[in-house]
Amino acid sequence: MLDPKVFKAYDVRGIYPEEIDDEGAYAIGRAYVQQFEPRRIAVGRDMRLSSPQVAEAVVRGAAEEGAEVLDLGLVGTEMVYFAVGELELDGGIMVTASHNPKEYTGMKIVRRGALPVGGESGLLDVRDKAIAVTDRKGGAEGRVSAYDIWPRYVDRVLSFIDVSALKPLKVVIDAANGMAGTMLPPVLERLPVEAVCCYFDPDGSFPNHEPNPLLPENREFIVKKTLSEGADLGVAFDGDADRCFFVDDSGEFVPGDFATALLATSVLAKDPGAKIIYDVRASWAVPETITQAGGVPLINRVGHAYIKHRMRKEHAAFGGEVSGHYYFREFSQADSGVVPFLMMLELISKEGRKLSEILAPFRSRYFITGELNTPVADVALKLQELKERYSAEGEVSHLDGISVNASDWHFNVRPSNTEPLLRLNLEARSQELMEHKRDEVLDFIRS
Repeated sequence: MLDPKVFKAYDVRGIYPEEIDDEGAYAIGRAYVQQFEPRRIAVGRDMRLSSPQVAEAVVRGAAEEGAEVLDLGLVGTEMVYFAVGELELDGGIMVTASHNPKEYTGMKIVRRGALPVGGESGLLDVRDKAIAVTDRKGGAEGRVSAYDIWPRYVDRVLSFIDVSALKPLKVVIDAANGMAGTMLPPVLERLPVEAVCCYFDPDGSFPNHEPNPLLPENREFIVKKTLSEGADLGVAFDGDADRCFFVDDSGEFVPGDFATALLATSVLAKDPGAKIIYDVRASWAVPETITQAGGVPLINRVGHAYIKHRMRKEHAAFGGEVSGHYYFREFSQADSGVVPFLMMLELISKEGRKLSEILAPFRSRYFITGELNTPVADVALKLQELKERYSAEGEVSHLDGISVNASDWHFNVRPSNTEPLLRLNLEARSQELMEHKRDEVLDFIRS
């Protein structure tokens, strides 16, 4: 079974086995090799209940189409990205549905250099070839071998910080029964921190809560646990652990743009003058902090394919998205959840202050709405109406959706890739103005 709709803008995602089953996964493995003709690729899988058999089918399909496959086994998504870059492979496939509910399976696919394969870079061609696969056996026989990427991976992520600078901080970690529970122990054993490890058993049935920390209901646990433990930091990971989300010592969630700004200062302390990529949704905190720290802020479209391409083009040291994706030049220009976690521990240790104190200037200066979604009947028409309504109030950009920048407030409205939604992110220089403009723009979108 392979429903064409499982091929999304950036990855493959669908309900198992109704929308994609083992035979569909086998066909994708073969189609990937047909499309890109790789000699050597890596395949990894997450802890979902269906992942072992889906990964086995992908490996078999790729091998029977003639590729040599390095089977990484149970790993986080970023470990496949790292393996492809570090071992100079021709590509890789990670079997995961990231933060989606338990009934989903999926794949994140990359080419040589850990460059993502999306709708604009070959994924639709893979779809067409996979649907055309009708026979159960390829004509070639590639080699399959297990490969242990763990030692090199752990050394690489730890190389981003000075472990000797860490203080004995207390940190609460919510792995959400996802891949962070497997990935973090060999890292934590080399750190002088007190880790309160929660839901570290990999379990694709997600018995405690869904592995999507962007949803407030899934953050309730980490907030309460950080406060009850009197911890210096709370960290929640998504299902495949390529994103992490922070809660400060006061139990307050740290928005992704504020985290990007903080992480950028750490990067710039070690790489003065570096270029930093950020997305169109971000708070003014990001470019203003980067500039103050001597860096070069570069605004970009949302989405890992666009961020990674821009990072290569600009030789940028770091990129951050509001959604919790953080990208590093020295990590195959790929996103990682573990590296920003380590960098935040280092930042708090070196600052010698509580994270809530470090964030206080941001919270008193930048007032953001977070992302607000609204279903609309006609996305294109509504975007045009927004442009006509607000073009007189500020500078208009069409880099991604529509952005309007006034002197004391700004907003971005983007269409969803998968449904008829508009996503609003708005910021102002005061709480009162933010609330006023938020309500005004939302009313206009919803009218």
